[in-house]
Amino acid sequence: MYSPHQTQYFAWQLTRRLSSEDEDKLTGAIMDAQIDLNPHQVDAALFAFKNPLNKGVLLADEVGLGKTIEAGLVISQKWAERKRKILIIVPANLRKQWHQELQEKFGVDGQILESANYNKAKRSGVKNPFDIGDGLVICSYQFASAKADDLRMIPWDLAIIDEAHRLRNVYKKSNKIAKTLKDALAPTNKVLLTATPLQNSLLELYGLVSILDEQVFGDLDSFRSQYGRITDAASFASLKQRIAPVCKRTLRQQVQAYVSYTKRIPLVQTFTPSSDEQRLYTRVSDYLRRPELNALPSGQRQLISMVMWKLLASSSFAIAGALGSIVARLERMLEHAAPDDEQVVGEFQTDYEALDETAEEWDEQEQGLSEAEQQSIKAEIEELRSYKDLAENIRQNSKGDALLKALKIGFDKLAELGANQKAIIFTESRKTQNYLLQRLGDSPYNDGIVLFNGSNSDAAAKQIYQDWLQRHQGSDKITGS
Repeated sequence: MYSPHQTQYFAWQLTRRLSSEDEDKLTGAIMDAQIDLNPHQVDAALFAFKNPLNKGVLLADEVGLGKTIEAGLVISQKWAERKRKILIIVPANLRKQWHQELQEKFGVDGQILESANYNKAKRSGVKNPFDIGDGLVICSYQFASAKADDLRMIPWDLAIIDEAHRLRNVYKKSNKIAKTLKDALAPTNKVLLTATPLQNSLLELYGLVSILDEQVFGDLDSFRSQYGRITDAASFASLKQRIAPVCKRTLRQQVQAYVSYTKRIPLVQTFTPSSDEQRLYTRVSDYLRRPELNALPSGQRQLISMVMWKLLASSSFAIAGALGSIVARLERMLEHAAPDDEQVVGEFQTDYEALDETAEEWDEQEQGLSEAEQQSIKAEIEELRSYKDLAENIRQNSKGDALLKALKIGFDKLAELGANQKAIIFTESRKTQNYLLQRLGDSPYNDGIVLFNGSNSDAAAKQIYQDWLQRHQGSDKITGS
């Protein structure tokens, strides 16, 4: 029997129970959050809780709409429900950023787990360093994959996977990291975050959704037969209806009523490549179009070809470096050794920064070559060397010359608008970046150039850091981080 006071309390508790779609569901969880929420972010968080039978959701808002905030709302609600075994898998360079944002904006502390503290915990007798009790564990894709056996041992309440498009090719046999993470986190409720749920093929959407729930589309053959070629409105509508319960995407144009974006004024500067540049482009293009190539991993022929096209369009310096890396790979094949994929990726890294995202998708090369294959590889090496020589002999790129004209036009427009005369120049390749640094250094714009590529190893970056250390000497700003 309950007392009148107890029954009144229980009745009050029942009135406080809210449906998963009620906006008040999140109120208590984010009462102390240091954020200004937008309606679409609340909608996305509620969407993640909408169907308790779902094994997870894919939040695919366009870039800049606050997917990290949406994930933070979901984490805060789980935290409030005392479901605090939470795993966050992110690209290695985003671990610290996630740790800081969750701490500063939501007051939720976490632990970044990496090789050093993992091994230290193991040496001190900790059986599973991922088991920290109630708390967030933040780690990289590679680390989570390498420690998949430890992940399986933890009954996670939630897993957040940022930049989830890295797992889009999970349906391919060669994608080891994606398959490993999918298996390790199969029973776990997941939130996948990506602005690009598909880039090259609808099969990538199939891959991401299959990580959440394999029952949504069934097997790969079934998906291909239904949606492999969407040529009519009915198939398109069917696909949208099928993914609606697990995927939510908000576009910038949908939030302009309450999110103000800077007005963009596109100005286009045309240019004509030199005869040598055109010859290089034609020859490398013809090479990449061939049906059979020894140089590119067959399992990722399309992907690596796309990278080569981008470098070819970037500059002669970028494609020269990539051609050199391919030649080195072929030479290792002739030595009857399977090419080391990590070494290949390392060589390409200075040419194309995003290549590390695809390293785990490369197929392994079988050992042993026939005499005919060896002759074919030797011929291909000589051909690629000729392209590399041609690229290295092009010392001035017409696009670099056009950049100087574009800067003048852009600065004139900024002056007209009364804005600061600043420019950010993005490149596909560090070799292109180094060329532009030299090109701008010999121009009227040579004063005030800042080189940034994340390495901070150039002389100017080192000097900036030393000046900063001297300026803040003795203060708590210098943490050694």
